[in-house]
Amino acid sequence: MNELHLETSPYLLQHAGNPVHWKAWNPKSLATAKENNKLIIISIGYSACHWCHVMEHESFENQEVAQVMNAHFIPIKVDREERPDVDAVYMKAIQIMTGRGGWPLNIVTLPDGRPVWGGTYFKKEEWIESLNQLQELYQSAPEKMIDYAEKLHQGIQEIGLIQNDNTETEVNQNRLKPLVEKWKKSFDLEFGGMARAPKFMMPNNYQFLLRYGYQTKDTDLLDFVNLTLTKMAYGGLFDTVDGGFSRYSVDMKWHVPHFEKMLYDNGQLVSLYSDAYKLTKNPLYKEVIEKTLRFIEKELMNPEGGFYSALDADSLNSDNQLQEGAFYVWKIPELKTILKEDFDLFSQVFNCNTFGLWEDENYVLILNQTLESIAEQNKIPVSVLQTKKIFWEKLLYSEREKRQKPRLDDKCLTSWNAIMLKGYVDAYKALGNQKYLDIALQNAHFIIKNLWSSEGNLFHNYKNGKSSINGYLEDYCFVIAAFISLYEATLNEKWLHDAKLLMDYSLDHFYDNKKSLFAFTSNLDEALITTHYETEDNVIPASNSVMAKNLLQLSIYYNNSYYEQVSHQMLLVILPGIDYPSAFSNWMDLALNYSEQNKELAVCGERALEYCTKINSLYIPNVVIAGSQNKSTLPFLDSRYSNLETLFFLCQNKTCLIPNTDYQQIINDLMK
Repeated sequence: MNELHLETSPYLLQHAGNPVHWKAWNPKSLATAKENNKLIIISIGYSACHWCHVMEHESFENQEVAQVMNAHFIPIKVDREERPDVDAVYMKAIQIMTGRGGWPLNIVTLPDGRPVWGGTYFKKEEWIESLNQLQELYQSAPEKMIDYAEKLHQGIQEIGLIQNDNTETEVNQNRLKPLVEKWKKSFDLEFGGMARAPKFMMPNNYQFLLRYGYQTKDTDLLDFVNLTLTKMAYGGLFDTVDGGFSRYSVDMKWHVPHFEKMLYDNGQLVSLYSDAYKLTKNPLYKEVIEKTLRFIEKELMNPEGGFYSALDADSLNSDNQLQEGAFYVWKIPELKTILKEDFDLFSQVFNCNTFGLWEDENYVLILNQTLESIAEQNKIPVSVLQTKKIFWEKLLYSEREKRQKPRLDDKCLTSWNAIMLKGYVDAYKALGNQKYLDIALQNAHFIIKNLWSSEGNLFHNYKNGKSSINGYLEDYCFVIAAFISLYEATLNEKWLHDAKLLMDYSLDHFYDNKKSLFAFTSNLDEALITTHYETEDNVIPASNSVMAKNLLQLSIYYNNSYYEQVSHQMLLVILPGIDYPSAFSNWMDLALNYSEQNKELAVCGERALEYCTKINSLYIPNVVIAGSQNKSTLPFLDSRYSNLETLFFLCQNKTCLIPNTDYQQIINDLMK
């Protein structure tokens, strides 16, 4: 056993039995490299990563490879989900060196941590040869390595650097339209999403496009978003048998997934489908929400109310070998045995044909036409086909449960828990299912109890009763957003006050006045080779864009001009430099909050929660809502309560109309 057996990360523990003398990322490991003047191998991955497993089996379990690594290097294993700060810094280095990135991420650095060489997946022979050459160069001409490291280090510090030289003082709404028009040229108008493979879901992209299409009355854009959500829901990527989305599809039609299921994807997608359901009332979207949350509760929720991180892509097949997707795929003979006389109709619905074939006679279930269309072709009522589909899925679920399940990553991450928490709140708002709100509240209390210290800081991770890593900006921004959402659903001001406490802590320990942005790591943490400012929205929105949104909303509730000023300046730093809209969709969504269409609504009186619940079930993305069923000291609600009637205060640009008691009139005004 190497030193990783002392860790709690499932990914690190997977490598604890390797002959490589792995160490974890910590000050002691880094000091050892300096003391012994040895190059460091930093290998970064995560537990659900298929190619990480492949490289482990081919190289890190191999004695020959281990001998080379142990003799001349200090090998350090990093779980990118536990240490996204380390991952971000060295991902920048790889992108500079190779023009691309991914996991596993393998990098060699000087003893002080400055990188000199790296890449992603390496075959065994290439890995050994490269390491031997690097060691020989470090012995014979270390000055060459040091010179290269210095230049690369400078590049790492400059990459993604935002020049804060914008002279604009107002958010220019006219910047958005040409960006959206440019974006439209990348749309796949047959299967939705972007016209490329692999296809990632990028939920925040579609939340922005849905809102932008709604507010600008762009029906083509709304149709495209609905096409995308429909095709994603049709299967393959979405597990129609048991709910939940895989991380991405390897093809253009959302068919064959990279089979790992990540908590953060599913949390965001529940929020996205909830918004889309509010607007469309599409029953398919409701089915996706309900199935996904059933999956989360059953497979990824721990007894304490926390959420686990992921299910692996790999599982044992019938030959007892680890195989990607083995748990999820089907062969025709077993389907015929399970479905009997229904097989022909089933195969028409789920494409047991060339459209649904993956490889080696394995099928990934996917729809490509509506049940209404198939029912009409077969001259049967659509209700009969819907009932059959539910029955078939139950049959397949029962059969699939007999298989070896994918491995579980059972650590809890604060940021991902908060994303899922918000997904439950958004589903409650859209569907009104009290159970969803109960689970959200349970998770919020889990975060407060286990991941928020008495010193005011959040922790990033939790497993076996232990939290060991100080929180990152992503933890604060998503917990704040989730708590604000809980307030909107419950009108319990505790959640707003907790959000404000975390915001004030973030401003003290993460905010950089000179850059007008938040650093990714706290100023209480040991510095890495460069400071990381996360500004680009990716599969998960950038922590800075989420924080800027939080600041603006809290500024309204608390009448806090400093919050508003910081949020406004952050947007002014980013907005003029946007050229690739997909990577800044959450910033663009924030920009919409500065449009003339944005409004605030206060609902005060005994029926406030009842009315707010109704309003929350509608798609009105340009409204900030607050309410109270009794007297409130919240600045936005102060002196607005009446015990005689429920009053609606509609405001815009810090100007409020006279209070109104007519709910329908308020709805009409909100929907204008």
